[in-house]
Amino acid sequence: MQLPDTMDFIDHGAGGPPSVLVVRRGPLPTPRAGEVLIKVAYAGVNRPDVLQRSGRYPPPPDASPHIGLEIAGEIAAVGPDVAGWRVGEAVCALTNGGGYAEYAVAPVGQTLRAPRGLSMLQAAALPETYLTVWANVIERGRLRAGEALLVHGGSSGIGLTAIQLGKAWGATVLTTVGNGEKASACVAAGADHAIDYKRGEWDAEVMRLTEGRGVDVILDMVGGPYIARNLKLLALEGRLVQIAFLQGAKVEVDWQPLMVRRLTFTGSTLRARSAAEKARLAAALAEHVWPRLEAGTLLPVIHRVFPLREAAAAHELMESSTHIGKIMLDCRVS
Repeated sequence: MQLPDTMDFIDHGAGGPPSVLVVRRGPLPTPRAGEVLIKVAYAGVNRPDVLQRSGRYPPPPDASPHIGLEIAGEIAAVGPDVAGWRVGEAVCALTNGGGYAEYAVAPVGQTLRAPRGLSMLQAAALPETYLTVWANVIERGRLRAGEALLVHGGSSGIGLTAIQLGKAWGATVLTTVGNGEKASACVAAGADHAIDYKRGEWDAEVMRLTEGRGVDVILDMVGGPYIARNLKLLALEGRLVQIAFLQGAKVEVDWQPLMVRRLTFTGSTLRARSAAEKARLAAALAEHVWPRLEAGTLLPVIHRVFPLREAAAAHELMESSTHIGKIMLDCRVS
């Protein structure tokens, strides 16, 4: 594959509102030992990208300073000592940054062959979202068949993925959403119950639907006032898994239920994990999730695709929270 010397990428400068996202021209990144260079077809837009753009989620010291954590495309080159991968293979990857670009590098441990039968667009919607949900719902949340899972923000890319994985694991899935359209989308994705939090007390509705038992696992990205309400909803030995704090991380909470009902309050981020840990998660996806994607029992939900040059508009849509599913960038500039 003949590689150009330069490429288009999205620069966020010193950070700020979505308008700081602009196309720049710069050199291709060079894959180091243990890395592959990918000619990017599509990139996913995620909440961590928004946080990084606004200066609240800095990349690790050895990572690309640019935005973009999940991509799909073809391998364009391999770094030193990389075996088992060939130029031209269709892959998707969790990058350490720089995914909003024509080319990006990714560690081989975080690179997965694109699931058979899925388009490049669909494959690009997988890495960040599915690794996050797997790590937090299946591993940290220890979700088991027959349990009840509550997913807040069910119409987001993370939310719809959690709904699908929860159903695949044999759970009863409840979710909270902001309107009827989002509720319908969540039910179509497999949710047993979609609760419009604007139309009443969502926590009371959860208790009614579970006949007063509560739920076993909660995946929450809201935080703030939801934390205390979540704890009250957990059944005996229940697990609350926190992956973001959109409404704040500092609250006053009565922790008595934690002891009385032997609850677990945990959470994690993905980017701060070691390369070895991310590789382990990627291998778990390849083993347990990829066959379901190839069989069509799990599929990402794509809301809208923007050209790379319209990354600012993509971030505006993300911040509006009006989308249902994944927001994507088409990086095929030439």
